[in-house]
Amino acid sequence: MKEKDLLKLSAKELTDMGICPTCLNRKYNGAIFGDDSQQKIYEDEDIECLFVSNPRAVGHMMISSQIHYHDMSEAPDALNEKITRFAKQFMIILKKVFGCERVYLCTMSDGPMNHYHVQLIPRYSFEERGSKNFVKPRKTYVYNEKTFNQVKELINKYVLNIK
Repeated sequence: MKEKDLLKLSAKELTDMGICPTCLNRKYNGAIFGDDSQQKIYEDEDIECLFVSNPRAVGHMMISSQIHYHDMSEAPDALNEKITRFAKQFMIILKKVFGCERVYLCTMSDGPMNHYHVQLIPRYSFEERGSKNFVKPRKTYVYNEKTFNQVKELINKYVLNIK
């Protein structure tokens, strides 16, 4: 199958074929997952941070490695440390901007081919506590310019402070 024909397949089909949909999406500028400009909060040579297009809660984010690794066990320690530092900062920011009670961190790089990423899933005070929050029904991402800009501004301040 030609690489361009792969763009017609779903992420699940690509994963099942041993092809990383994230890497293919990046190579073809969003051909699989679409334009993420209203979701991407931060990007550098190591990571990209964005609101999830099918969130389990308002404010659901992910941090992904730029280079392909299947999971944390394959990634260099320096990258894992950076992702952890950013995850901590985003947890603080999400609580402040969205008013959630907790932010759960999880990673599920599952299947024959997946791309290393961590998810930050907010839990609000009106929601039940517990592991069911990891499998809440997915919704559609709704861009909110005010909260998007608040989060982006706060993470940019954080990045400036660590340089």
